Amino acid sequence: MGRRPARCYRYCKNKPYPKSRFCRGVPDPKIRIYDMGLKGADVDDFPCAVHIVSGEYEQISSEALEAARICANKFMVKSGGKESFHIRVRVHPFHVLRINKMLSCAGADRLQTGMRRAFGKPTGVVARVNIGQVLMSIRTREHLVPKAIEALRRAKYKFPGRQKIFVSNKWGFTPFTKEEYLKYQSEGRLENKGVHVKWISSHGPLTKIFPNADSVSVPLDS
Repeated sequence: MGRRPARCYRYCKNKPYPKSRFCRGVPDPKIRIYDMGLKGADVDDFPCAVHIVSGEYEQISSEALEAARICANKFMVKSGGKESFHIRVRVHPFHVLRINKMLSCAGADRLQTGMRRAFGKPTGVVARVNIGQVLMSIRTREHLVPKAIEALRRAKYKFPGRQKIFVSNKWGFTPFTKEEYLKYQSEGRLENKGVHVKWISSHGPLTKIFPNADSVSVPLDS
């Protein structure tokens, strides 16, 4: 018996049904890798980011996510080399699908009971996505932004429903715009964390911002 088409499970009709001690025997998702390219690149290396954003409230199968990942990765490697980008799949397939298998052999009506006790067996996993949710992101250099847009345009055909491609005004995968990033970096307000940065708050005790504050003595006016 072949795999049931994903169009049968496209819409979010039921509550989330994740793998648990009550839901056992769930097959592994087809997608196993969520980061590709130069995923350990420093945050300063790739200042530009492009995103695919979902336009529907739906379910996307792990097979579709894997197909889109392969498609985008192959085009980016061919266009700029495997060390010129970092692709990240932003959704994970945790929702378990069920199927009530029907017998199709001779004498099946003697063996099966139709819709009686029809709670099915796990058959696959999907990701539940909302309107406006980012599905996949690429961070890269300025001159490769058109290539990243084309890679995501090709990957878009692997998904059901509607998606849009946006060129982000943020610096890579950080929450800061390019102007804010350069401003805070010049002020020493950003702490490098590899792919991301941590913003150093100005609130709290002085020793947090100025480690040598305890040793500073202020003269008192007489």
